[in-house]
Amino acid sequence: MSKFRKEFNRVTPSLTQAINEVAISRRGMMKLLSAGAMISTGLISPAFSFAAETPVKGGKLRAAMANASATDTLDPAKGNNSSDYTRQFMFYSGLTELDKNLTAQPALAESIESSDGISWLIKLRPGVTFHDGKTLTAQDVVWSLSRHKDPAVASTAISQARQFSRITAVSPTEVKLVLTQANFDLPVVLATSPFLILQEGTKDFSKANGTGPYICQSFTPGVSTVGIKNPHYWKSGLPHLDQVELLGVTDQAARVNALMSGDLHIVATLTPSDVKRLRQSGQFGVLESKSGMYTNLIVRTDMKPGSNEDFVLGMKYLQPREIMVKTVMQGFGQVANDTPVPPWHPLYNKEIPQRPLDVEKAKYHFKKAGMTGASVEIITTQNIEGAVEGGQLLQQLGRSAGMNFQVRRVPYDGYWSTHWTKDPVGYGSINPRPTLDLLLSQFYLSDAPNNESGWKNPQFDQLVIAARGEGDQAKRKQMYGDIQQLIYDHCGTIIPTFISSLDGYSNKVKGVEAWPSGMMMGYRFHEFAWLAS
Repeated sequence: MSKFRKEFNRVTPSLTQAINEVAISRRGMMKLLSAGAMISTGLISPAFSFAAETPVKGGKLRAAMANASATDTLDPAKGNNSSDYTRQFMFYSGLTELDKNLTAQPALAESIESSDGISWLIKLRPGVTFHDGKTLTAQDVVWSLSRHKDPAVASTAISQARQFSRITAVSPTEVKLVLTQANFDLPVVLATSPFLILQEGTKDFSKANGTGPYICQSFTPGVSTVGIKNPHYWKSGLPHLDQVELLGVTDQAARVNALMSGDLHIVATLTPSDVKRLRQSGQFGVLESKSGMYTNLIVRTDMKPGSNEDFVLGMKYLQPREIMVKTVMQGFGQVANDTPVPPWHPLYNKEIPQRPLDVEKAKYHFKKAGMTGASVEIITTQNIEGAVEGGQLLQQLGRSAGMNFQVRRVPYDGYWSTHWTKDPVGYGSINPRPTLDLLLSQFYLSDAPNNESGWKNPQFDQLVIAARGEGDQAKRKQMYGDIQQLIYDHCGTIIPTFISSLDGYSNKVKGVEAWPSGMMMGYRFHEFAWLAS
């Protein structure tokens, strides 16, 4: 029986020069790799230990994320970027929550029990109230979970919610959730932002009436979110701050300059050059979170030219993985192998050979696809880390492989609604998910709401569903190994590198540390941070 205890336990100058000066040949590629290898990676100082410090209560903290647009939302079902996730965790709580080891811990649920992975009994924590004073009940949970199944809601979690066969209130404080098939990852699934709990019947999401650490004082999409401390938060002693203002600042330089001038206390999404600036000043700290975050090249397999598998293979053999890690990321990343599973992950398939940069193999597959000499447009945008540089490198490499790649840089504002998953060839950026099933269900299944490359594979779909309910860990690992092989061989989502999440903060900010669940302490820094007096 599974039971949770109550305790909480822009292009770099060196890269530009290399692109301009190096002829892309086997000899030239070695020279380019050497150029990257000579750049200092500069290790980040170890995280400070805050165990001996007593948090200071009060204060107003200003933070900035790299995402901002008119589609910013306070509806957990609609969140699709780090800014959305961060503001939603300010105002709402989930039945469970992830700790810094990616383990699900009890939150609004005092316990979750199941003997078969199908039927789950959820007992709610007593005495929890919404910001408007109403007591949390089982009906709120039933309504919150059920709404994701309604196509009209257009929830990003509709694939996960299809697993919910029956959701019923057993009593005012107990919920019975029956799944269509076993899923032993359910407690982790319920810790993700889409499944944050709302008050039954909520229609006005501008108020963000939740049970979270902050009460929504104001929300202006694309600009600012202000939360004030919830004096009745169900976690004793938290949060520490009186107020948090979350700003959307898409301009990289403006975000870092505002931090260094003191206008901001903490910012998300640094570049390696930003890290160097901040460390040289001695007044700032940097959080490096090694996680499954990645920038990917999306080749739509349901339209030309990606409908030809040889074109997709050519693009996979043209990826300058080591160059990207050493030169663009300056060491703050890892080489990937076109699957969304990082090498450190316990379910990573080590048997799949690392795909190298091989211009001759790429040239062979482009020729086999009948694409030699063809022009193909690659869409990039500045605020997706490594997208512009990756596109420029592909443009140069493509010439030696017989392709004419045209890189078109488009504005970041509106990129996700206008270009992402719509262009034949373009870039995406995926934040880490706590389980492989969540990632695969949202971005890879044939009916996934964000099936980036439009790839459909019945064998893959069946394996993903079967792996959810497999209790034998050896069998489960084999299933996920086979899943990775299918992605590696056939999918149009190309992942050259994994990216470390880099966040910067003033030395006045205490209580923060790197979490593998995502940037800014898994989008929950505001709950734990405090300002030194």
